Amino acid sequence: MSTLPVVRELRPAIAGRADDCVTLTYDERFLRRKRLVTDGGLAFLLDLPKTTSLNEGDVLCLEDGLTIRVKAADEPLLEVSGPDLPRIAWHIGNRHTPCQIDARRLLIQRDHVMRDMLEKIGATVAEVTEPFTPEGGAYGHGRTHGHSHGHDHEHGHDHDHGHGHHHHGHDHDHAH
Repeated sequence: MSTLPVVRELRPAIAGRADDCVTLTYDERFLRRKRLVTDGGLAFLLDLPKTTSLNEGDVLCLEDGLTIRVKAADEPLLEVSGPDLPRIAWHIGNRHTPCQIDARRLLIQRDHVMRDMLEKIGATVAEVTEPFTPEGGAYGHGRTHGHSHGHDHEHGHDHDHGHGHHHHGHDHDHAH
């Protein structure tokens, strides 16, 4: 039985050439331990100490010295634009939806419920297919998590919407 080469070190996006690359969607870039295959066909085992969000350009270092650059895959997204982009972005963020923010547009994963809500508040929404590299969590790192990712747990959130403080119960579903 052959043993796969193992990645145990992750370097943040660095300049320079890597030996190969691995192309992954946004959801696929959130992992701790998994067998992956590079674009060049090399199978390897990613084995990090904790669950990590891999970013476009990060470099995985194999124990044998080879390096593999992480590449964001094309995936089905919604391109959101409109005359009041900050307001639209607030509505997306209020739903804890990962969002890529550009000067004239926002990108989110395709979701018919979000699309309907965005169109109702005046956004222009178009389907696109391209790499998805949303903003990180608080302080520029980590992930924001939407409300449907895999394991269930109930907890409430208190929000002040300018018309009094009230409680919302959200059913979260985070798969890790």
